[in-house]
Amino acid sequence: MADKPMNKSQLLNYLAEKSGQSRKDITAMLDLIVQTAYGEARRVGELTLPDLGKFVKKQRTARTGRNPATGAEIQIPAKTVVKFRVAKAAKDAVLG
Repeated sequence: MADKPMNKSQLLNYLAEKSGQSRKDITAMLDLIVQTAYGEARRVGELTLPDLGKFVKKQRTARTGRNPATGAEIQIPAKTVVKFRVAKAAKDAVLG
């Protein structure tokens, strides 16, 4: 069976231990990175995290879909979504 992924608390503890900084400082830095990513994606439309990936705000057009229960056609309205594109460096590091 595979190992479980780290939760936020475990990640903060790991980063604090590896960096030699306090957990409080690491928590503040992680929160700052997340808030910056959200703010820039909202304001500019994208934010690149080097060697990790890019947050991109994208507009989806309206389209026709189907209700899977009844098979009836439905109109899906246009909307704005946020996507994350994984960087090549991250793909290479994870997939080998």
